[in-house]
Amino acid sequence: MQPVVLLIGRLPHVIGDVARQLQHLPIEWLGAHDHPEVVRQLETEPRIRCVIMGAGLDDQIRGDLIGIIASLRPDVCIHLKDRASGPEGLVPFVERVVAQEILPRQSHLVAAG
Repeated sequence: MQPVVLLIGRLPHVIGDVARQLQHLPIEWLGAHDHPEVVRQLETEPRIRCVIMGAGLDDQIRGDLIGIIASLRPDVCIHLKDRASGPEGLVPFVERVVAQEILPRQSHLVAAG
């Protein structure tokens, strides 16, 4: 079973584009672009292993979402993309997080199972 990563961004099509560009990775991608969708995803998908938030969201919204995620799912790491790398930096950022955070654990679980 593939690990699940929740991508949060300002525009739904951006998140979909990131998932398409990274479909070669053994990850199930979920997306959210507003508070209700983030809550719905967190409450309905227990397999979410981490959350990656893009830089396009306003700081107040990012802060609110961090609080919501931390209260609903204290077991999940939250990764915030920097703003300096711009929109084109989102895919490499997501790739790095998954390569360092998710894939090593997944191969360990497969080897142990």
